[in-house]
Amino acid sequence: MDDLLRPDETDRKILACLSEDGRATYDEVGRAVSLSAPAVKRRVDKLRAAGVLKGFTALVDPAALGTTTEALIELFYAPGIGLDEVRESLRPLPEVVEAWSVTGDADCIVRVRAQDPKDLERVIMSLQREASVVRTRSLIVMSRLIERRD
Repeated sequence: MDDLLRPDETDRKILACLSEDGRATYDEVGRAVSLSAPAVKRRVDKLRAAGVLKGFTALVDPAALGTTTEALIELFYAPGIGLDEVRESLRPLPEVVEAWSVTGDADCIVRVRAQDPKDLERVIMSLQREASVVRTRSLIVMSRLIERRD
């Protein structure tokens, strides 16, 4: 983030509006935050230039694509495996939608979307076939209680 720009409360409200609906017009956002459309545009331009607002994206409902099973899978690697190797081993698996290096027992946690439990089993088996993976531990997501967008 650019050190010259520290988002104020109005900027945070604008970001919240755009996080809720990235297609909202400057006029719609302006009404929500009590600013004119040109004032919102200037602020959005500054937020983008400073790297606070990284872009706009489409959110797709995974269930509409047939991926109704979601799981968090802890991966335990052999000693000496670097994060670059981990990243590259996960990149070819489209079912892995996020991956994090973490503290604690596991070395990495991946979030996976699959069509059903059988498909999830296939994905887990693929992860376990990776030579550097010693073991896995899985948690199937039953329901989302809170979902916030960054």
